[in-house]
Amino acid sequence: MRLRALLETDALGLALLCGEDELDRTVHGVMTTDLRDPSRYLSGGELVLSGLAWRRDAADSEPFVRRLVQAGVVALAAGEAELGTVPDDLVVACARYRLPLFAVHESVAFATVTEHVVRQVSGERAGDLAAVVDRHRRLMTSGPAGGGPDVVLDLLGTDLDLRAWVLSPTGRLIAGSKTGPRLPGDVCVRIAAEHLAAARSGRPGPHRVTLDDRTTYSLFPVHGDGPTAPTSAAAPQAAQPAHGGHGTPASPEPRDGRDGRETVLSDWLLVVEADAGDWAEERLDLLYGVTQLIAVERDRRNAARTVRRRLAQEVLELVQAGAAPAEVAARLRVAAPVLVPGLGAAPHWQVVVARVDWDGGGAEGGAAAQALLEEILVDPASTGPEHSDRIAVAHTGDEAVALVPLPAVAGEHDGADGRGLLADALLEAIREPLTAGLDGDGRLTLGISAAVHSAEGLRGALEEARHARRVAAARPGRVCAAGHQELASHVLLLPFVPDDVRRAFTARLLDPLRDYDRRHRAELIPTLEAFLDCDGSWTRCAARLHLHVNTLRYRVGRIEQLTGRDLSRLEDKLDFFLALRMS
Repeated sequence: MRLRALLETDALGLALLCGEDELDRTVHGVMTTDLRDPSRYLSGGELVLSGLAWRRDAADSEPFVRRLVQAGVVALAAGEAELGTVPDDLVVACARYRLPLFAVHESVAFATVTEHVVRQVSGERAGDLAAVVDRHRRLMTSGPAGGGPDVVLDLLGTDLDLRAWVLSPTGRLIAGSKTGPRLPGDVCVRIAAEHLAAARSGRPGPHRVTLDDRTTYSLFPVHGDGPTAPTSAAAPQAAQPAHGGHGTPASPEPRDGRDGRETVLSDWLLVVEADAGDWAEERLDLLYGVTQLIAVERDRRNAARTVRRRLAQEVLELVQAGAAPAEVAARLRVAAPVLVPGLGAAPHWQVVVARVDWDGGGAEGGAAAQALLEEILVDPASTGPEHSDRIAVAHTGDEAVALVPLPAVAGEHDGADGRGLLADALLEAIREPLTAGLDGDGRLTLGISAAVHSAEGLRGALEEARHARRVAAARPGRVCAAGHQELASHVLLLPFVPDDVRRAFTARLLDPLRDYDRRHRAELIPTLEAFLDCDGSWTRCAARLHLHVNTLRYRVGRIEQLTGRDLSRLEDKLDFFLALRMS
């Protein structure tokens, strides 16, 4: 959008103080800041909103404006709430550097201006993409982008008699035909798992999946940020049924400069209840065109996340830099209206840290972790694409950090330990598809902090979430999470044991048992795990393993003979317990 359009919107309450000749500049984003030097957070093309808390005297205006201009900012909007009026020295500095300057009336919240700019920028981008797709595909007489994915799916049902749905990478239902039945949640999860496993293998789509030897679905990936489809539809590749394998793994092709493994974990999925194996090329082209139209909607919604991601990034940078709590609190006051609109009191905040580690190294996993975390934090029972609009996730390197608001409850005390996200519940609905998507390629680990109610607690919450993630990383499995409740346990120590010490300790205790199990199929390792889990109770352990007590005593005796340990001694039980947890 152009700067001139801001003045034409009365609800924004903007008054132009200088820069009338520069109003045709294009705004690509918006940022709120009271930092004396915000240039490290700017990428160019922004409208900067500032309450002028950085200004101590008239000498501060010129360096502030100069830094904005050097960073490529297109305009500055100064709030009148702090000083009553915009100081003349700031007007003079902006005029000198030809930086348009607006005054924001004290009755107008910066969040109002921010949301207006984001809606305009996102809407124009989506409109341009929709026009391009419409010109090239000519799929329908009235453009569907304004109605969202549901309109496209309704057309598939009425014109082609095809039942179709759009799923997120974790199997959450994004859209479906209003006239057709809803796809059951367990089926959505199984389809997502099959798609991620097939896509990870590198085979071209659409993939075909038959569940329970009855219903066949054809799966078309919906690529965001510049969707692509074959110019000539290749013959669809059949994925094995849900109970079968998926062939030899191979890394997916990269797209738009990103690692292909990353895009597989972030793309939406168009599911059609039909077998596309014998479809004509024209029919396949039509479905690829539908995925492009749905991708327009996905790109529009991704663009709308820009402000929330930037808010999270600013808070994260301040917390990691050890900024004063007052400065962090100021950023939280800006974030709260965007993330929790209409909130009367400051919310509690919870920090979630995620990391994707690719097998064999390769590209950084921060962007993939960010996309996955934005999806994971959505309530799995919700439908539609709008429910991630209150989640702010930043990423740096291999790590993604989410700032999750928890609205304060009336009459609640300062502590919020009993509220918020729990590690096991967070992964319950998405573990299956993500395990399939990461199998043979990488791992996703998450750590979750306790809830805090002030800026002073955020630094501790961030470190707590990072410690919890390292605890999760010490566990087996492709998708693991740990919460703050576990940090008071012995498991907090396990991630910090050096790898060589860990290997030597577990090998000394467990390798003799593993070797014996391989030679004799004696199941000594499962017996040891069950014995410890039953606190050394012979009767309970025998019942769990469906063994006679004498058989259990024989196995335990064999474990003690092979290792030289005594399972009646507490210290030996503890050594075995830790070895099993670290293996």
